[in-house]
Amino acid sequence: MRTIMVVDDAHSELELISSYLREGGYRVIGISSAKDALSRVEQQRPDAVVTDIVMPGMSGFDLCRDLKGNPNTSSIPIVACTSKKQALDRLWGMKQGVAVYITKPCTERQLLQAVKSVLD
Repeated sequence: MRTIMVVDDAHSELELISSYLREGGYRVIGISSAKDALSRVEQQRPDAVVTDIVMPGMSGFDLCRDLKGNPNTSSIPIVACTSKKQALDRLWGMKQGVAVYITKPCTERQLLQAVKSVLD
């Protein structure tokens, strides 16, 4: 079973995204901050990361940049699932290492397709 790390500071969003992924057959590691995710990702070794962008302290963009800049985590694909809908946000996300960028609210199908696309 593949493992997905979900990073979102909003508890309800973290739970919803995690439930979609569990229903899709994935094991989920739910984390409520980018800093915690960064400190745990090497030990947990997820197959992919799904992250929000707007979070206090450390943004999802910062998390992406740090994951991609570390040789131990640079191969982990990243899906951004965020309320940031502007074209510039998408472009910036791709520059930070986001493989797939989807906007909230997303459907279970959209999320599962995005995750599947980065794992195939």
